[in-house]
Amino acid sequence: MAPAPHLRSSPLDSLPARSVVLCSPVSISRARTIAFDVLLRVAKQNAYADETLRGALDESVKTEDAGLATELSLGALRWQGLLDFLTDRHLANAAKALDTEVRVALRLGVYQLLFLDRIPPRAAVHESVELVKRARKRSAAPLVNAVLRRAAKELLSGKTPWDAVASFFPEDLPLAERLGIQWSHPTWMVERWLRAFGEERARMLVRANNCAPGLSANLLDPERSEDAQLSLERAGCRVQPGRLLRNALVLEGGNPAASEAVHKGWLAIQDEASQAVAHLVSAQPGHRVLDLCAAPGGKTLLLALAAGPEGRVVASDLHEHRVRTVRERVAQAGVRNVETIALDGTQPLPFEQPFDRILVDVPCSGTGTLARHPEIRWKLRREDLSDLHKRQVCLLRNALSVLGPGGRLVYSTCSLEHEENESVVVEALGGSGDTFQAVSARGSIEDALQNSVHLEHVVSADGFFRTFPGERGTDGFFAAVIERRNPNA
Repeated sequence: MAPAPHLRSSPLDSLPARSVVLCSPVSISRARTIAFDVLLRVAKQNAYADETLRGALDESVKTEDAGLATELSLGALRWQGLLDFLTDRHLANAAKALDTEVRVALRLGVYQLLFLDRIPPRAAVHESVELVKRARKRSAAPLVNAVLRRAAKELLSGKTPWDAVASFFPEDLPLAERLGIQWSHPTWMVERWLRAFGEERARMLVRANNCAPGLSANLLDPERSEDAQLSLERAGCRVQPGRLLRNALVLEGGNPAASEAVHKGWLAIQDEASQAVAHLVSAQPGHRVLDLCAAPGGKTLLLALAAGPEGRVVASDLHEHRVRTVRERVAQAGVRNVETIALDGTQPLPFEQPFDRILVDVPCSGTGTLARHPEIRWKLRREDLSDLHKRQVCLLRNALSVLGPGGRLVYSTCSLEHEENESVVVEALGGSGDTFQAVSARGSIEDALQNSVHLEHVVSADGFFRTFPGERGTDGFFAAVIERRNPNA
């Protein structure tokens, strides 16, 4: 995969410099065709970019084309707001309501002009025009040509494109709006983060969201540690120790997904913060464990290994195709103590026997994963948070009803939003203080952390586990540890 644009000092608080990507202009390169089609599906079919891109990059796609297609697809999504801002400067108000195909072609063109300095401007312009024709929007081809030629002249007139961009922002633009355009986030989202985290941390967050995320993994079969390392190195990967967890690996370069280690289930690609959530559950050998919202199954694997052959994990999810994904992943890893089932966790759960441990990793806004899933920022609406909150409270309450005496439940999200995190825990536990209590995550995670990670950096004074994008190369996660009192204790 192509690297993300590197950060450097600029008039706009160190916006990225242009990446180095080699490309020979042809009629329409396969990389641009793939990127255009991926972006169209994201925009018109509400598809997920990473899944769509993964499906498009089959074995017939050359490595260099796959890298450029990835760079263009995810880069154009991360910087969509800024790209539209730069495009709209050259459009009359009446022309701003463009067909999706035209808008996507313009975004790809401006992205290349702004970030990819080994692609000649004429190639970026020409192929964007050809993409519009290919999409049967031939009548818009002159407009795309004219807009991109003007943008190229404007952006490439100074020492760097960012010198030009710096001059486009009105001096009296409110901070949230300025940061929203500059770092390509919806203004309402930036306003929330400024209030919640303050300006310094909000700036760090929007910057981190526009960098390509790192890859990390967990070793599922310790006996295959050396084999896994060699397999990754053969796939071109540099393997480093985890930044957050002792048993995690950080992977740089290469294609780990193509390695024997991944194909044979010796290790699994998984963000370190996501791995940490499974540690918080503290499943023990012989435990009966419920993973209520299990797909795609990364945490399920860790829970199953912790419970051991004498334990049992029930992994459920709402839709059968998601359950099938978990089932296939578990089988690939050779894990035999997992039972999968499709069910709606917002309805009363069908289990008669209580569980020793429960993980409720709920569907959420995903605002802690915007670097990995950049399209979320453009799909999410402010009002979605209250709808998610209601569902999350329901899932947590239903899970608590099947937690056995002395048992432990972990509620987690990959969200940064209060409505989905602390607020859900408080509401779900309301009036149940004699039965359930939230306890500190400190004792559950301390032994798993790297020596360089201070406990207070990931477990706050209120006892909740939190990670923040941009701090240790992880996604943003929240987790609360809840225990059921044992009346016989």
